[in-house]
Amino acid sequence: MSRTWAAPLAGSLLGLSALLPAAPASAAPPGSASTPASLPQLMQLLGRRRAARAQFEETQYVAILTRPLHSAGTLSYRAPDHLEERIERPHRQLLLLDHELLSVQLGHHRRSVPLQQYPQLAPLLQSLLATLSGDATALQRSFSVQLRGPLSHWQLVLTPRDDAPGPQSDSGGGAQFALRRITLQGMDAQIEQLTVEQRDGDRSVMRLRPLP
Repeated sequence: MSRTWAAPLAGSLLGLSALLPAAPASAAPPGSASTPASLPQLMQLLGRRRAARAQFEETQYVAILTRPLHSAGTLSYRAPDHLEERIERPHRQLLLLDHELLSVQLGHHRRSVPLQQYPQLAPLLQSLLATLSGDATALQRSFSVQLRGPLSHWQLVLTPRDDAPGPQSDSGGGAQFALRRITLQGMDAQIEQLTVEQRDGDRSVMRLRPLP
């Protein structure tokens, strides 16, 4: 399986964590609109519901291409470990993580592999799934986390840790998950933009809108 879809899938997990709606205003963490948010406060707002759906529009900038790639579709999450990215245009495609099985489907053709057989991604995706339940400790095992701004307008920057569990490369010549950083921007429990940057300079920018 190619990292060309592995990186966006990992980013989608984080995006869905911020799409899960917050508790009612009376239960929201204290703090004024200008008070810098803390990671525990933000994590408290994430993963409040056991399922989420969103529409997305994504632009990918790939070094070997002269024009960016545009796609659109839907994301859905169901606790504890089911994530779907359904691309509707320009071509129908399904990216799926379900019960630690990674799958990609194009038309009637599907390829699946157990997550544990894809060691470049297994520790990362497992930690991101934990993020959906608000587990900051699991997130920090794989990422250096920087949170900026108040809850009303925050930015979360995630940089892979050099000492994160799992292999960092594939000496056998297979796919290598070369993630530089993931940046999320949002308001309260609502994400507005998700940017995934890879070490080779490629990047994707995803804008999301929650669905009922």
